[in-house]
Amino acid sequence: MIYELRTYTVRQGTMPEMMKLAGGVFRESRGDNYGKLEGYWFTDIGPLNQVMQLWSFADFNERTRLRAELGKNERWNKEYLPAARALLLRQQTRLLTGVVAPKTPEGTPNVYEFRNYRTKPGAVVQWAGLLKNVLPAREKLSKIVGLWITESPEVNEACHIWAYKDLNHRAQVRAAGVQDPDFSAFLKESAPLVEEMHSTIMLPAPCSPLK
Repeated sequence: MIYELRTYTVRQGTMPEMMKLAGGVFRESRGDNYGKLEGYWFTDIGPLNQVMQLWSFADFNERTRLRAELGKNERWNKEYLPAARALLLRQQTRLLTGVVAPKTPEGTPNVYEFRNYRTKPGAVVQWAGLLKNVLPAREKLSKIVGLWITESPEVNEACHIWAYKDLNHRAQVRAAGVQDPDFSAFLKESAPLVEEMHSTIMLPAPCSPLK
C-alpha cells in the first residue's frame, strides 16, 4: 500500500468555495474509484488557506493507472478542474509508505495535527521505528491516526497525524507526554536524529471520511 498526501494552497477568502466543490462535484465525480480518500482537511493553525487530501493506492503502478483513468473522467475535467484551478495558488504532493496504517479515531468530532519531521540523511527509518515502538505508551494519552515515511519529492521525512478532541485536549496530552518515562526516553533518543520539525492543526472537511 502506498499513500499520497496532496496539499493545495487556495486564494485568501476562497476556502468556502473549495469546501463546496469538495462536498459536491469533487466527491460525486471521483468517489473512491481513482484511489481511496482516507482524509480531507483544511488548515486552522500553521500554514493557512490550505486543504490536505490523503489518498491510498495498492502500489505505485495502480496510482499511475488510476490517475490516467481520472484524466478521462468528463465531469472531473469539465466541472471540477476549471472551478478548482480558479481558486488555487500552488500545490504539493508527497508520496508516502506506511509505517502505521490510517486508523479512525474512536470518537468525533476531532481536531487533527499533522507533524512532519525532516531527519538527518538515512535516519528516517530509525526515527519512525523508535516512534512505533513507543506507541503503546504514547497512545495511552491519545491515538495516532497514521505514520508514514516520504518516498518523494523530499526524502528523510517522517509524517504523522494525531487526533484530539479539541486544542485543550492536545495541550493536556502534550504536557502529560513529557512526564511519561517511556515517551521521555523516546524524545531523548530520537532528538539527535531530527533536523527540522513542523506542525499544522487541521479540521476535517464535511466530505472527509475522518471526522
